[in-house]
Amino acid sequence: MPKRIHFLNVEDGDCSIIERPDDGRHTVIDICCGNLDNEIGTLDEFFSRAFSEEARPRGNFDYKSSPTNPVQYLKDIGITNVHRFILTHPDMDHMDGIKKLFSEIKITNFWDTGVKREEPSFETGKYLKADWDFYQKLRAKEVEGVTTLSPRAGDKGKYWAYDDDENNGNGDYLSIISPTKKLVEEGNNANFNDASYVIVYRSQAGNIIFPGDSEDNTWEHILSNYRSLVENAAVLFAPHHGRDSDRDWEFLDIVNPKISFLGNAKSKHLGYSAWQNRELEYFTNNQCGNIRIDFEGKELIVSIENEEYAKKYTENSTYNIDGYWYLLRK
Repeated sequence: MPKRIHFLNVEDGDCSIIERPDDGRHTVIDICCGNLDNEIGTLDEFFSRAFSEEARPRGNFDYKSSPTNPVQYLKDIGITNVHRFILTHPDMDHMDGIKKLFSEIKITNFWDTGVKREEPSFETGKYLKADWDFYQKLRAKEVEGVTTLSPRAGDKGKYWAYDDDENNGNGDYLSIISPTKKLVEEGNNANFNDASYVIVYRSQAGNIIFPGDSEDNTWEHILSNYRSLVENAAVLFAPHHGRDSDRDWEFLDIVNPKISFLGNAKSKHLGYSAWQNRELEYFTNNQCGNIRIDFEGKELIVSIENEEYAKKYTENSTYNIDGYWYLLRK
């Protein structure tokens, strides 16, 4: 049996891992904070978070200030080989540490939508030009031992479009529902967010949506062509980390996820009201830290890094030996 999904606490970026301990065909979707010094942001920030009263007002658990390095995280859970890395789109907060990831973890396949954007400025900020340059080498198929692919909506391939027994019905496979060739062409050097990969992980517990930074044009396409794959989803990882971005949130009426997970941003930039107005349950990395989803038949089990939040949410929270606390079962 596979499967486990990790949604990492990586500041204002994204990183998710689909772990498959049975066959080792692990998938990593995006990376941020991969260049963090592994010796920074551990004990010192843990204690400042644990004992600072200012870090606790109105449910702000301040886990954003203690991010995870995904490269080290993969090593810590025993993953040194990854079957595929999917870059949803070429924003630096989705490829921060990509060079280090490929140098320290064996990656077999790289997925890129093919959308083009101008090189960002590296004069200020935390992001490294070395990551951008390495990404260009991946796109050009110049990285030895890595196969670069650009599958699009509706494409199928071995080890991702079918489940293990190839009858395409028992769950545990990926479906690409965006972008299309048209969305990529429209996104070139313009709104490349709408050329993001949107991936549906089709588990027995329900469909789980990884939407990148997809915006309104993407969701218009999805609801017109793949509505059955997204409606009444089990899990939605909020597009663009859950930022409001003056976007149309009506797609949530169709997706109607059992649970949503929002990444990090300042509260004033997050679209909490889109979930609150629809009475949809959601959790954030700032509350939970790293988030893990396990599968048990047609149910999913959510555990989180933050003991305090878990115990506030449920009296039944218990500790897993590997550092997670039980949150809920759906």
